[in-house]
Amino acid sequence: QVQFVESGGGLVQPGGSLRLSCTASGSIFSIDFMGWYRQAPGKQRELVGHITKGGTTNYGDSVKGRFTISRDNAKNTVYLEMNNLKPEDTAVYSCNLVQRGLLYWGQGTQVTVSS
Repeated sequence: QVQFVESGGGLVQPGGSLRLSCTASGSIFSIDFMGWYRQAPGKQRELVGHITKGGTTNYGDSVKGRFTISRDNAKNTVYLEMNNLKPEDTAVYSCNLVQRGLLYWGQGTQVTVSS
């Protein structure tokens, strides 16, 4: 079993910033990918970004240039720095990880961008 602790979500005004973190624990052996997805009401889940063990990142088109993913391998933690937030960034953000070919999901944290 893999457990996640996600934090950092909340309410922020347009143009503001938030930093999400997600720490995995439990049956952790060697994590290949860690990443973030988001899902807004009535919309499909979409990729925010992911990062490999070596630090290579990939982002969804809608967040490129505004969001940054980083990772602390020693702490099994992935971070998502979100800048210049827009109302359309409002969603539940969930972290995930892949190890040994299996995908695990966190429970999600709400991010609301509103004035």
